[in-house]
Amino acid sequence: MNKRIPIILAVAILAASCTEKINLKLDSTYTRLIVDGHIKSDPGTYSINLTKTSDYFANVPSPRLVNAMVSLTDGTTTFPLTETIPGISGVYNTEPAFAGKIGKNYTLNITLPEALAGTTQYSASSELIGVTKLDSIQTVFRPDIGKEGHWLVKLFAQDPPGSKNYYMINLYRNSKLWTDTITKVSVSDNQFFAGNYINGIDVFYINNEHKWETLYVGDTVMMELSAITKEYYDFVQQVQQAGISIPIFSGPPANVIGNVSNNGVGFFSAYSSSFAKTIVK
Repeated sequence: MNKRIPIILAVAILAASCTEKINLKLDSTYTRLIVDGHIKSDPGTYSINLTKTSDYFANVPSPRLVNAMVSLTDGTTTFPLTETIPGISGVYNTEPAFAGKIGKNYTLNITLPEALAGTTQYSASSELIGVTKLDSIQTVFRPDIGKEGHWLVKLFAQDPPGSKNYYMINLYRNSKLWTDTITKVSVSDNQFFAGNYINGIDVFYINNEHKWETLYVGDTVMMELSAITKEYYDFVQQVQQAGISIPIFSGPPANVIGNVSNNGVGFFSAYSSSFAKTIVK
């Protein structure tokens, strides 16, 4: 008898056993508020997005929370926000010339038209920290990394002495945001360069195989260095790690912790930024 036949039969049986249809019946979990937005020290219009959680298998976008009363306060002055399309958008904007002040602690206050998870009142606070000057950036092509090489984007700046600093770094290519998802954003503390000059640290590795997002000679690349709070640094790291499961198929290590009160989810952040540009050569 061919010794391979029992092996083939075993594989066939195993494959057949994996095709059984399983219907999962999950109870609807209680709905919670989702907050997503930030303000900066640069003048501009800043948006706060309000949505609410939905069932795990709901194949629709998260429902918008409309007709809310939303405002910011620094403890002295209150700044009301306006819904872009009243009763429809769930997006609330500051005035166009709004600019946060470095050293201030900003609190976002939200009053919903109807109770959600037993309350209509939510808030979130963030300190606006001053950022160091971003001196310059550099792009370097490394043909020895990967099949078609990688572009490295390097950062040069002085880390302020005497404190624990946390940074968030975004990248723009030809005026378009390259770090367009939170998984692409780079965050770091100053553990390895505290108080020293950051002399060309590699911040982004861009795979040249990905032709839709790689760099080309003549591109204008801009980096945005932002000083963020430890809480926001932890939040971004948790979100980025939530999709990494060890062992495979296990759940995330823990729920992502935001800064919204009353069991709301998401994060409201405030930060200042410094910018530098270069041309790809």
